[in-house]
Formats: sequence, structure tokens, C-alpha cells
Amino acid sequence: MTPPAHRRAVLRVAVRYALRYALLLAVLALTIGPFLWQLSTSLKGPGEDIYSYPPKLLPSDPTLHNYAEVADTIPVWDFALNSLKVAAANVLTNCAGAALAGYALARMRFRGRKVAVVAFVMAMLVPLESIMIAQFLLMRDLQLNNTLTGVVLPGCIGAMNVLLMRNAFAHLPYEVEEAAFVDGANAWQRFLRIALPSVKGTLAVVAVFAFMGAWDDFLWPLIVLSDQSNFTLTIGLNFLHGTFADNQRLVAAGSVIAVLPLIVMFACLQRYFFRGVGEGAVKG
Repeated sequence: MTPPAHRRAVLRVAVRYALRYALLLAVLALTIGPFLWQLSTSLKGPGEDIYSYPPKLLPSDPTLHNYAEVADTIPVWDFALNSLKVAAANVLTNCAGAALAGYALARMRFRGRKVAVVAFVMAMLVPLESIMIAQFLLMRDLQLNNTLTGVVLPGCIGAMNVLLMRNAFAHLPYEVEEAAFVDGANAWQRFLRIALPSVKGTLAVVAVFAFMGAWDDFLWPLIVLSDQSNFTLTIGLNFLHGTFADNQRLVAAGSVIAVLPLIVMFACLQRYFFRGVGEGAVKG
């Protein structure tokens, strides 16, 4: 290859990489830009203009006074504790229920198995708003209105999570379980000791999705809860926004408080989360 042709090829590769990284930086800015702006606003003091132009991302005098004022104004930690209870219960029920249902659909042979899979797929197509009235009436008949149990129960096992676990179990080689069956392992032993440890990545995906869905849910807790002592964080922050609509610093501080548990949850499970793509492989 002649030197000019080589330089043109190198230039094309450089331009291609530059465009690729520029696109990635633009997506990154759109993804985390709003959170960084909220974090910056929550750390700015009352004497700093948050509407200045050009906008300043770094506070000139960072302070945690806004977080303390949020905690003094509304029982934000009580709301956060309620949300944590709901999210933890949602994670446990979804991981346990989806794993059991997914294993049964993937590994066990019984009449109506295909119909059950179709039913889970169809359940994903039903909008939540169309069944919310029926859910509310059911919670009322069970006398679970205005309780955290009533918040958790409708979403304790998600159809999407069941299908995720089913696909993970379906990709496991049958030979491993057949060998365990020959050695005398029953269905529970094969599930707990062989199948379940092999799908930790998918379990992490289910846990993250379940936690995020329960933590961020606003409409259903707003409908089923009426006592302020049972309010979740999303409902409590809505009251904060209505009370201090002119003080965006407090609203931003409340938003950061609501987002931090999700970041911690994902940071703890990210290793298993990204392993979910290669689920079902057998180690030698």
C-alpha cells in the first residue's frame, strides 16, 4: 500500500472512532446529565443562583443543608424505610416465585405447560391501568387497603421475571441434571444445588428489575395507601414538591435521596447483572 493510501486508511479509521466516541459521549450526557444537574442543585446554597447562564455544574460553596432541611420538613427517612420494606419484599418474592415458576416451565413436563407459558406472555401485554380497579377491589375485600402488604401483593411475581428465569433454566444442559438424577437427587435438590447456582446472573437481573419497579412505583401506592405513616418515598416526595415548588434545591435533594438506593443496588449486583448475558454455560 502506498503511503498516501495508507494515510487515508488511517484517517478513515480515526474519523470512525472519533464519531463513535462522540456518539457515546452524547448518549452518556443525555443519560446521566439530568442526575448530575439535580445533584449539583441539591448541593448549592441559598445564596447561589441556580438559574444562572451559562449554567454552573459545580457549586461554588457546596453544602448539605438542603438534605437536612428535607429531613426536618417531611419524615423522609420513614418514607424511605417504607419504600425499602416494599422493595425488599418485592425482590424476595420475585426472585423466589419467578425462579420456582421458571424452573417448572423449563424443566418439568406436565399437562398445560405451553398454555401456562402463553398465559405469562399474555399477562405482559395487559396494561396495568386496565386492571388497577380490580386490584383495588381485591385488596379492599382482603382488608389490605392502606397496608404495605397491599402495595407488595399485586407485584410480588412479575410475568417478565418468570419468563426470564424460564429462558435461563432452558439453556442449561440436561446432561448435568440427568447425572444428578442418576445419583438419586430429587427435583428440589436438582433445583437448589444445580440449576439455581447456574443462573445467578439472571437472578440478579430479576432482583434489580423488581427493586427498581417497587422503589419507583407511584400510582399504585398512591391509590392503595391513605395513611401518611405508610406512605412510600415517591408519594412523600410528591408532597415535598407541592409544598416547595419554588425551592428547587429541596426538590433536587429529595430526588437524589430517592435515586441513591438504586445506584447502591446496581453497584452491588452489577457483576452478576452483566453475567446474565452468558447464563447457562457450564464451567469445566
